[in-house]
Amino acid sequence: MSFRARIVRPVFIVSTPRSGSTLLFETLVKAPNLYSTGRESHARIERVADFHPRQRGWSSNRLTAADASADAVETMAELFYSGLVDRDGRAPSGPVRLLEKTPKNALRVPFFDAAWPDSLFVYLYRDVRQTLGSMMEAWASQRFRTYPNLPGWTGEAWSLLLVPGWRELIGRPLPQIVAHQWATTTNILLDDLERIPAERVRAISHADFVAAPQRSIEVLARSLGLEWDRQLGEELPPSTMTVSRPDPDKWRRFQSLIDPVLPIVAAADDRARGLLRRFS
Repeated sequence: MSFRARIVRPVFIVSTPRSGSTLLFETLVKAPNLYSTGRESHARIERVADFHPRQRGWSSNRLTAADASADAVETMAELFYSGLVDRDGRAPSGPVRLLEKTPKNALRVPFFDAAWPDSLFVYLYRDVRQTLGSMMEAWASQRFRTYPNLPGWTGEAWSLLLVPGWRELIGRPLPQIVAHQWATTTNILLDDLERIPAERVRAISHADFVAAPQRSIEVLARSLGLEWDRQLGEELPPSTMTVSRPDPDKWRRFQSLIDPVLPIVAAADDRARGLLRRFS
């Protein structure tokens, strides 16, 4: 059996960076009979030469159905499968359900749809002001430098996902860079999700999830055909990708930087809220 065939009905959490996807992943991965690599799979995916932006003229992290050649997908599937464990640390011995969460995958929905036509996509939405504040914090922390030697880029080392049109952001102030990262990612992601059959798309609000984690995860797991047998606390612990103490009003520290760039993200945010209402 091919490695591709050993991954059945995989679940991909997709969102803009810093939307709380690590927290959702670290919670959902506790479902029985669900497998993951336990971490973001940047290296596993980009270890396939054709998928690294270096091989693509540093265009972006975008992958489409045209990139899903049989050989490349099989190589990636083997890299995934070789690292899979369930919630108890046990490796698989046959076909399994995969849970995958890597922020760059927000630009790769058509690719994964072509690789696994039975895949399910969970869109996570977080208030855009909170997300922009967290993205600025991530850039400043230098913990999320994805391409520190990006050819042609100036200023702080490139952080988070590489969006199409990034060269147009050279020389711009950080708030504008982050706003365009968010808007570009969101528009591409929503375009792609709208082309996926509705029965394979789920949506969840970060605010609803953290306010009622037990109910939210039970509903989500059931909708994905998963079981849920754990009792969560009223408040979830910080995720492993947390930069500073979680607080829904933390974005206000950046409000003077965020308010001027809200027009850049406004239209995409309206679309995102609409998709959230439609699929949640």
